[in-house]
Amino acid sequence: MDSVTILAIETSCDETAAAVVRNGREVLSNVIHTQIPVHALYGGVVPEIASRKHMERINPVIEKALSDAGTELKDVDAVAVTYGPGLVGALLVGVAEAKALAFAAGKPLIGVNHIEGHICANYIEHKELKPPYLGLVVSGGHTHLFIAENELSFKILGRTVDDAAGEAFDKVARAIGLGYPGGPKIDALAKEGNPDAIPLPKAKVSGQEYSFSFSGLKSAVLNLLMKAERSGQEINKADLAASFQKSVCSVLTEHAVAAAREYGLRDLALAGGVAANSCLRATLSAACLENDLNFYVPSPIYCTDNAAMIGAAAYFEYMAGKRSGLDLNAVPGLGLGER
Repeated sequence: MDSVTILAIETSCDETAAAVVRNGREVLSNVIHTQIPVHALYGGVVPEIASRKHMERINPVIEKALSDAGTELKDVDAVAVTYGPGLVGALLVGVAEAKALAFAAGKPLIGVNHIEGHICANYIEHKELKPPYLGLVVSGGHTHLFIAENELSFKILGRTVDDAAGEAFDKVARAIGLGYPGGPKIDALAKEGNPDAIPLPKAKVSGQEYSFSFSGLKSAVLNLLMKAERSGQEINKADLAASFQKSVCSVLTEHAVAAAREYGLRDLALAGGVAANSCLRATLSAACLENDLNFYVPSPIYCTDNAAMIGAAAYFEYMAGKRSGLDLNAVPGLGLGER
């Protein structure tokens, strides 16, 4: 079969992104317009503002993606778009745009699960990675440990029962006074601190060996800060950031390595926005080396929200003959493996 070129669109949260991807692994262009400076003023993403900014930027971003790839809409084989999970208003902007383009150009439309897009980011840079393998998706809204049975099928072993890891990072960053986005700010500050300075809990979920819970850890940090404020103590913020980050990374790593060993899988792939965290990357890499596992993680640009990963995921949907109708709608609560 000839090569398959897909125009992909991503607007699930606060990044307006478009990319042109060939055969699911070759990125011809990857354009991202971030809204971080706007939302930083409010300490987090404001859904209504995110939707309006997507509407302002989506056409220029798509035009640049096509231009950077040296192609035109008429030359692509399909139009792909994230339709969930995410912020409903933000998703609707991308979905409406993709449907209009697909209809106008007479191209197939492919709706893509955002979480699966994160997983497929690994295929872009790691051509040798093939299912089955153990996967760990860690982002602002999701924490999933799973077995990738094939590119379109996932067996979930565990997930967060409360806060996602990225959500905990954002809330702790806000409590420390670091602002938004919390993950990168915690990561940067932690480099100046001692990760063993402050003992913090690592929660286990009763009866769910591979599930995660981060609300207790978040609460422990908040309680520590409140007690210090009441007693007039000063807590070293760098030490607190480093200790918090170590606790999160340790739990994620322990669960992932244990699952890989139990299920006899030699490959472990990390994905999602928090996969850009330097501590998590280093901790998992060291643990995989120690346990004779192959570790895969995308470059940071493919960890955070982008459209190249959506194009990669869409390729496998396209090759499986899956198409979306023009009645495609946003599904903000879409789960991993759901269609």
